[in-house]
Amino acid sequence: MSEEEAQRYGGGTGGGGVGALSVDLLGQVLDRVLERRDRKACRLVSRAFARAEAAHRRALRVLRREPLPRLLRAFPALERLDLSACASLDDASLAAALAGADLGTVRQVCLARASGVGWRGLEALVAACPRLEAVDLSHCVGAGDREAAALAAASGLRELNLEKCLGVTDMGLAKVAVGCPRLENLSFKWCREISDIGVDLLVKKCRELRSLDISYLKVSNESLRSISTLEKLEELAMVACSCIDDEGLELLSRGSNSLQSVDVSRCDHVTSQGLASLIDGHSFLQKLYAADSLHEIGQDFLSKLVTLKATLAVLRLDGFEVSSSLLSAIGEGCTNLVEIGLSKCNGVTDEGISSLVACCSYLRTIDLTCCNLVTNNSLDSIADNCKLLECLRLESCSSINEKGLERIASCCPNLKEIDLTDCGVNDEALHHLAKCSELLILKLGLSSSISDKGLGFISSKCGKLIELDLYRSITDDGLAALANGCKKIKLLNLCYCNKITDSGLSHLGALEELTNLELRCLVRITGIGISSVVTGCKSLVELDLKRCYSVDDSGLWALARYALNLRQLTISYCQVTGLGLCHLLSSLRCLQDVKMVHLSWVSIEGFEMALRAACGRLKKLKILSGLKTVLSPDLLQLLQACGCRIRWVNKPLVYKDAI
Repeated sequence: MSEEEAQRYGGGTGGGGVGALSVDLLGQVLDRVLERRDRKACRLVSRAFARAEAAHRRALRVLRREPLPRLLRAFPALERLDLSACASLDDASLAAALAGADLGTVRQVCLARASGVGWRGLEALVAACPRLEAVDLSHCVGAGDREAAALAAASGLRELNLEKCLGVTDMGLAKVAVGCPRLENLSFKWCREISDIGVDLLVKKCRELRSLDISYLKVSNESLRSISTLEKLEELAMVACSCIDDEGLELLSRGSNSLQSVDVSRCDHVTSQGLASLIDGHSFLQKLYAADSLHEIGQDFLSKLVTLKATLAVLRLDGFEVSSSLLSAIGEGCTNLVEIGLSKCNGVTDEGISSLVACCSYLRTIDLTCCNLVTNNSLDSIADNCKLLECLRLESCSSINEKGLERIASCCPNLKEIDLTDCGVNDEALHHLAKCSELLILKLGLSSSISDKGLGFISSKCGKLIELDLYRSITDDGLAALANGCKKIKLLNLCYCNKITDSGLSHLGALEELTNLELRCLVRITGIGISSVVTGCKSLVELDLKRCYSVDDSGLWALARYALNLRQLTISYCQVTGLGLCHLLSSLRCLQDVKMVHLSWVSIEGFEMALRAACGRLKKLKILSGLKTVLSPDLLQLLQACGCRIRWVNKPLVYKDAI
């Protein structure tokens, strides 16, 4: 850009062009630029836009710890800070970055999977963010009571996620309850050291709770007795709470009539009688999740379900034994349903679906996964009655074909997601689905009857696609059409498409927004194809190259040079050496999760050097159990001390053909 052009667009120091506009006005303009890439273009073309964004930016996601101090000082108006992908972040680096930064506006911080951050880092965070209202510490498996105590100093906290913080006990929960009495949303899912005692104290201290997740805890009905006293509670999840039964749901039903969403999925001792009593005490329920919790639906539950006719919007009954008469009764009694889940339900037939949808014209999501008695007749009924349909899941419904899908495509113009995995659909079906121009997610795995021609139909009309599953279904020509028409794709599954070669991968470089790519068992691709992908797909975050037998060090060198945002990588069975592995792991600063089983060409010394190069950044590692006795103990201790979870596997070396 010339100096004259820079002045015209506000890039210089003169007063004309964009530079003449106020920072507030430019900030309002940027607020309406939704695409990250477009915002970046604005910053690059004009220093005025860059200054406006610095003054107005509200959210920041940091991928590496090195620039964190500079970034925190560059954006003084931040409200949301995401450090979940910040590789090698630890207490010392977090405290150093926070020192001197003005974070008085920060209200939300995400530290999910930030396993290197402990109580010292959290203390520094709470001290630096006086207005902190929400913290996500989920999947920090090493976090315990000291970390919970550090967060308890944030007295204004309203939302806290402690999912899979495995070290948190009743003591840590008590600290949070006493220190954060204004909590409204709390999850301690999978914190299995928490008992009824901790839940009872929490309920006594945090009376403002509106959402609570106690899933996978070993709590009993006594916890539900305590929870029933919460007068403002709207959402309660207790998935797989095996010690809770009908008596607990009866206790819950006696509490305040405030619950709007309840999840009792996989609660083995809950029966339809317990669900009936729950509904009887909560007449404003909007969402009920009861998947895999009981096999049969009793008349008592069904009669109570009808009383929710005006409010119930979501009903998940996955894994139930159902009948046509039961589905008809649900349809007649729950006419305002927008989502129904019947995945893996026995007894789902065309008659039942027809009766259900005839009364539920507002349905937007229908899940019929593995309902193998469903045929085109069901699709005809759905098309006739559910004009607002947005999501249809039909995995393993092998009796449907292109005729039924033609009706869906013609009558449901708002369709955004359809799952046709293992349905045996053909190119003609894709020709019909191409009418769905709003389609975002399309799953076609195990569809042996589709070809590049069918994918061409989709590529020419469905330009908004962001997720596409083509497991075992496509060749090079199909990829060419895909890259030409579906440039917004973020997730792409090409596993076991054994006819794809480097020539096909060369087209994928045009997918600049691609973040997740699965290439498992593409035996014809080499490092050349990998290089073609990563030079164009700079946003790539997850890559699966398992059993890509011809991928060697040249592929790893390309990844090391271009895939700078890569966080998860699978290279098991690839023909790489220790030199290539070491260069890869030392270069990718964002890499946190690596699966590298059966790297036969890598020596013990090669593994040692590579893992030491990545120490402090890796959070998850999958490796052969045979290496446990030959890798140096100090290396293994160092990895674990840095928060890396190692999964040792014992798998025989078996080479598979992509057939």
